[in-house]
Amino acid sequence: MTGTPLRVGLIGYGLAGSVFHAPLIAATEGLTLDTVVTSYPARQAQAHDEFPDVRLTGTPDELFDRADELDLIVIASPNKTHVPLATAALDAGLPVVVDKPVAGTAAEARELAALAEERGLLLSVFQNRRWDNDFLTLRSLLEKGELGDVRRFESRFERWRPQPKGGWRESGDPAEIGGLLYDLGSHVVDQTLVLFGPVTEVYAETDIRRPGAQTDDDTFLALTHAGGVRSHLYVSATTAQLGPRFRVLGSQAGYVKYGLDPQEAALREGLRPGPKWGAEPEALWGRIGSGESPLTGGGRPVPTLPGDYPAYYAAVAAALTGDGPNPVTALEAAAALDVLEAARRSARDKVTVTL
Repeated sequence: MTGTPLRVGLIGYGLAGSVFHAPLIAATEGLTLDTVVTSYPARQAQAHDEFPDVRLTGTPDELFDRADELDLIVIASPNKTHVPLATAALDAGLPVVVDKPVAGTAAEARELAALAEERGLLLSVFQNRRWDNDFLTLRSLLEKGELGDVRRFESRFERWRPQPKGGWRESGDPAEIGGLLYDLGSHVVDQTLVLFGPVTEVYAETDIRRPGAQTDDDTFLALTHAGGVRSHLYVSATTAQLGPRFRVLGSQAGYVKYGLDPQEAALREGLRPGPKWGAEPEALWGRIGSGESPLTGGGRPVPTLPGDYPAYYAAVAAALTGDGPNPVTALEAAAALDVLEAARRSARDKVTVTL
C-alpha cells in the first residue's frame, strides 16, 4: 500500500487498546496511530511512552470535534460504550472498528450496520481470533476435506482464575455487558459460525462458581447448525485442568489441538509483529487421525499455521482504500449475538431455543 497513511483515533487504552489495537495499528502499513483517547493520566503516560508521536485527548468528544483530521476511529472502551461511541463516530462521518462484542443485542448491531450503510462508511468488528493459529489450521484442514464430513465440533476457551479480578468485565450489572458468555463466548461463537454456518438450535448452561463473583464465569453452549454439525463450546475461568482447544470429529478423521494461540501472550510481553510472528513450536502442534487418542500417540502431527492478527488491520486498511472487503461485518457480529442472546435465554429458562 502506498500513499499517505490513514490516520487512526483510538478510544480506550486499557487491555484491549494498549495490548491489541495500538500495537497492531502501528504495525500496519497504510495506517498510523494519530490519537489515543483516555482520561486516566497513567494510561496517557503509558501511551506517550509507547508511541511518542501520538496525540492524547481525554474525551471522545475532543476526537470527534476534529473528525476532518482522521480517517478511522477504533473503539476499545468498555462494552457498554460501544454502541453510543460507534453511533457518534458514524454521525461524524468516520469509519469505525469496534471491539467485540459490538453491542449488547443483535438488534443494536443491526441498527449500527444500517447507519453505516446509510452513511456509506465502513463498520468493522474486531474478531481477532479468526486469525488464531489453530483456527487458521483447522480452517485449512476443512477446506482440504481432510476430516471428511464434520459431525461434532468442540471448542474450549478455558482459564484457571479462581479469584475474581473485579472491574466491569466481572460486574453483575447487566448494563456493563460483562460475563464470559459475551466475552470469550463472542470468540468461540464467531469461530463456529465462520466454520459451520447458521445455527438453528441453542442450549446453554451458565453458572457463577467463584465466591464473590457477580456474573457467569463457567458457561457451556450446545449448538445445532443448519448443516447438521453439532458444536459444543466451553468458556470458563474455573477450569483447573484445561481441555483441548479444539476437538473436531469427522467421518474420516479427527483433529485435536491443545494450547492457546501465542499472539496475545506475545503482545502482553511487549513483543511486536515481525519475522516468525504467531509461530509455535512443533511440540504444540495438533494431531489428525482416527481410532486412538492423540495423547497416546494416535494420528500424525499437523504443522500449525502461524497466527496472524496483523492481517485484520491490513484488511481494514485495504477496505478503506477500496482494495478489499470488510474483514468482519456488523451483520456477521449480529448473527453471533443472536446465538448469545438465545444462550442467555436458554440458561435462564432451562429450555432449548430455536432460531
